[in-house]
Amino acid sequence: MKSIDQVYQLYFRGVYHFLLSLSRDHYTAEDLVQETFLRAYLYLEFYHNENVKSWLFTVAYRTYIDYYRRHRKNVVTDTDFFQQLQKNDADIHHQLILSEEVQEVLALIDQLPDKQRTAIILHDIHELSYKEASQIMDVKLGHFKILLFRGRQAIRQRKDENQ
Repeated sequence: MKSIDQVYQLYFRGVYHFLLSLSRDHYTAEDLVQETFLRAYLYLEFYHNENVKSWLFTVAYRTYIDYYRRHRKNVVTDTDFFQQLQKNDADIHHQLILSEEVQEVLALIDQLPDKQRTAIILHDIHELSYKEASQIMDVKLGHFKILLFRGRQAIRQRKDENQ
């Protein structure tokens, strides 16, 4: 097993992008990444020589679920002001980095139900195997494949409708 510092250096960006995809907020993703690595350090005894990346993504996913459960009651309903502030900085940055088609696909992924979105993010974006991703989501392999299939199918249908 690598040291926690080596694991942090290797997987920080992947875990951050995964949590950003789930939370849709840069600051929340940063907080969740720190919480993920803290939990990984604290629960290192539960690591049983499985794939470090999938184990870490499991910790990240569970950290996100815990955060979501704690904060879903505190949802601000009128977010126009805050969204406008975020869009100014985020849109300029994203437009420079992402092509138009990638932005379209990411927007379509963003519209999917949570479980389908998570399945696509884990398998198609972070390139985890079916087995690893299903373990992270704590669903059976067959159910994971169905979520992935339905998510991809919904993206294709919506993309065809937009053209």
